[in-house]
Amino acid sequence: MNETVALLLGHRSIRKFKDEALTREQVETIVAAGQAASSSSHVQAYSVIAVTEKKLKEELSRLSGNQAYVYSCPVFLVWCADLSRLKAAAHKHRPGQETYEGSMENLIVATVDAALAAQNAAIAAESMGLGIVYIGGIRNQIAEAARLLGVPELVYPVFGMCIGYPDQQPILRPRLPQEAVLHWNGYDASTAEKQVARYDEIMSAYLRERTGGAKDTPWSELMADKLAQPSRMHMASFLRERGFGTK
Repeated sequence: MNETVALLLGHRSIRKFKDEALTREQVETIVAAGQAASSSSHVQAYSVIAVTEKKLKEELSRLSGNQAYVYSCPVFLVWCADLSRLKAAAHKHRPGQETYEGSMENLIVATVDAALAAQNAAIAAESMGLGIVYIGGIRNQIAEAARLLGVPELVYPVFGMCIGYPDQQPILRPRLPQEAVLHWNGYDASTAEKQVARYDEIMSAYLRERTGGAKDTPWSELMADKLAQPSRMHMASFLRERGFGTK
């Protein structure tokens, strides 16, 4: 196993950070690593907003479900799907012609581009001795977050990312057995139930260790509970209002 694979396999989310600032150069290097990620047709349909101002982080923390680490981390990166540059390019070079920057396909492309770049950035940060945690809660009150950050039409915050020096060493969270996610030469649904049952036992043991015996809910039950509750049902209308998925 080489150092890169070891780093990837050792990933854990960090939610407690030391009171130690990051330099501008560190942030720019991390984002540069993100920019080196693959991008569909080289469209690079994302933007990153680096938030360091305490008041702004405090507001974003509140909008993200009062997650304290959004405020306490030295840098909060907001990764945005961004089709606004493509729209400007299309109108510049194809004036008066119908274009499709707001298509559902381009929404997918921009969202995937943002995710690929962010994961590159996450690994770069971890290679520098930093820790990260993704914040999907930025979508809890996404219209307010978008206004606060001043993002234009055809841009939306996909997720946030806290970055800083770790002040904790959480144990690794087990992933699904590889047999549940790796299929050879076609999708094999026959093993899913058996592998989920196996993973339920693994996660129950993990939760007992992590909580000192206070919790041991199986993974499948946690997922059932999650899906039984509506979550961010405002996203479809918000995206349409921003010009996404209109074609």
